[in-house]
Amino acid sequence: MEKITLSKFSKEELCDYIVSQGEKKFRAEQIHSWIWAKNAKSFDDMTDVKKEFRQFLSENCQILDCKIKTRQISCDGTIKYLIEFKDGLCAETVLMRFDNRSNLSMCVSCQVGCKMGCKFCATGKNGFKRNLEANEIVSQILLAQNDTDLKITNVVFMGQGEPLDNFENIKKAIELINKNLQISIRRMTLSTSGIVPKIYELAKNDLIPTLAISLHAPNHEIREKIMPIEKKYNIEELKKALKEYNSATKDRITIEYILIGGLNDTKECALELIEFLKDIKCNINLIPYNPVDDGNGFKNQSKKIC
Repeated sequence: MEKITLSKFSKEELCDYIVSQGEKKFRAEQIHSWIWAKNAKSFDDMTDVKKEFRQFLSENCQILDCKIKTRQISCDGTIKYLIEFKDGLCAETVLMRFDNRSNLSMCVSCQVGCKMGCKFCATGKNGFKRNLEANEIVSQILLAQNDTDLKITNVVFMGQGEPLDNFENIKKAIELINKNLQISIRRMTLSTSGIVPKIYELAKNDLIPTLAISLHAPNHEIREKIMPIEKKYNIEELKKALKEYNSATKDRITIEYILIGGLNDTKECALELIEFLKDIKCNINLIPYNPVDDGNGFKNQSKKIC
C-alpha cells in the first residue's frame, strides 16, 4: 500500500485526515507544526505526539515523497541539490546565500526538463519529462531546510522549467509556501519566458509574486533567433502584459537579459532596450552568458557597453 504524503495536505486537509483516524484536532496542529515549522525529519522527531500514533503514522504515512540524491557546495556556501522524485526523475534546486546576510533564497524547479527550447539554455536540451506537482515544488524547500537546519526566507521560481507552463501547480505551491512556511508573497519571485495569457491571469491571483521576465533581446528579430516563444507571443504583446502587471501590482518587474557576445550586447541593443522599457516600471538584471557545449556558436559578451 502506498503511504500517504502529509506534506501534500493543506492545514485543513491534514486536520480532516488526522481526525478521521480518531485523533483530536489539536493533534493535527502539532503534526502540522512539526512538518512546516520545526523541520521534522521523521515521525520519531514529533516528541509531543503519543508514541502509538507516531507508530501508526510511520506505518501508513510519510512526510515527503522525494529525497536528496546529490548535493554540491560552492566556496561561497551556495548548495545545489539534485532532488529525486517518487518516479525516479530528478530536478535541481539551489540554496543561495548573499554577502553573509541572514536572508536565504531558494531557487526551485517547477518541471523536469522544459518545453521552451531557448537556444542559450542547457535545461531544455534533454527535452521535457513532466510537470512537478505542487507538493514536489514545496518539498525542495523542506528538504533543504531539513538538510541545513536553516530557515528559508525567500523563494524564486527560476529553476528548471517554465512556471507559467505549470500554472495550477505553481499557484497551489505559492499558497502552501505562504500559509504553511509563513513566507510572505513579497519574498517570492517568479521568472517566465513570457506566456502572455498566464501573465494576465497571474496578475489577478490572490497571491501575486514579483515578476521576472526572461527578455534577452531588445526587439522581435533578435528574440526570435534565441527564444521560440517569440513566435507565439511576440515582444510587443509581452510589453502590453507587463504594463498590465505593473498597473495591477504597483511593483517593479525584473528584466533578465543574458549578454551574448555579438548578438544582443552592442551599444545599439542597449539603446533600443532603453527605448523599449522606458514606460515599464522595472529593474534590469544583466547576466553574463554561460557557454553551453552544444554547438550553438554563442559566446560571452564581446566588450563593455559604452
